[in-house]
Amino acid sequence: KHGIKDPEVVHIWKSNALPLRFWVNLIKNPNFVFDIYKSNIIDSCLSVVAQTLMESCSKSEHRLETTSKLLYTKDIPAYKEMVEKYYSHIKQMPKVSHGQLNVMLAKKFQLHNSVLKTDLIFFELYKYAFKYNDQIIEDLDKNSLSQKEGLAEKARECFGALANLPQSTIFPN
Repeated sequence: KHGIKDPEVVHIWKSNALPLRFWVNLIKNPNFVFDIYKSNIIDSCLSVVAQTLMESCSKSEHRLETTSKLLYTKDIPAYKEMVEKYYSHIKQMPKVSHGQLNVMLAKKFQLHNSVLKTDLIFFELYKYAFKYNDQIIEDLDKNSLSQKEGLAEKARECFGALANLPQSTIFPN
């Protein structure tokens, strides 16, 4: 679609998109999702697992740089092969349109709607967006896709409307 032919670039992008940005972060920081205390010992153990995942997704040759890698050194070539097979399997899957994805996400949302605390989710999004509203609008103004949709103006309207609401309406008790 974007004319990228170098398989190494594609592999690196895939690895950075989900395994490294999402899973490594989740493995190293389970306290982001779960209400737990992470001791230094647990942190060290999780770092070894996360480092192994990062090494397994890497296209570069395996290097023994740290002692933490020694624990899984013999397994990393097999993990690298698993990652390659995983990416190959995904490539062979039928493409999903934006419409199909939206329908699937809507179904999942409806299925789990009672579990989600949407008021708290929206509150956290609001706090973040309100804190960075100037930067958000500035970035939307610069982006050609958001310019076509008029997203910066829509964001200004939202921020303006929220700014005029009483605090008790926005902030949960």
